[in-house]
Amino acid sequence: MKRLHRNPDIVWRVEKRRQQAVIDRLEAGEEIDDEGTVILLISGMMHQLNLLGGMIWTLCDGSRGIKQVVSELQKEFDVDEATLLNDVQEFVDDLLERGWLSYDQSTN
Repeated sequence: MKRLHRNPDIVWRVEKRRQQAVIDRLEAGEEIDDEGTVILLISGMMHQLNLLGGMIWTLCDGSRGIKQVVSELQKEFDVDEATLLNDVQEFVDDLLERGWLSYDQSTN
């Protein structure tokens, strides 16, 4: 299985209060736009990931492949697997291209 790993040179943190506020608004049926819930510091530049992007980033801890990431997200979001897989794959591909994520080969 190819497991997703975050680039260890990237400093990051989850903005827990902001994340909870976004989750509360989402559960209330409000629009959440693209408010950042995870902050990445890369080469002196700060980047924000929205709720879904931040959840994907957090799940890419080296213990899961993309299908396992999708499986975990399906527990949180009411969306069909094919749509979620497409969205996650698109996001992961972008971060792979940027060098923020990488795949490791594993036989487990």
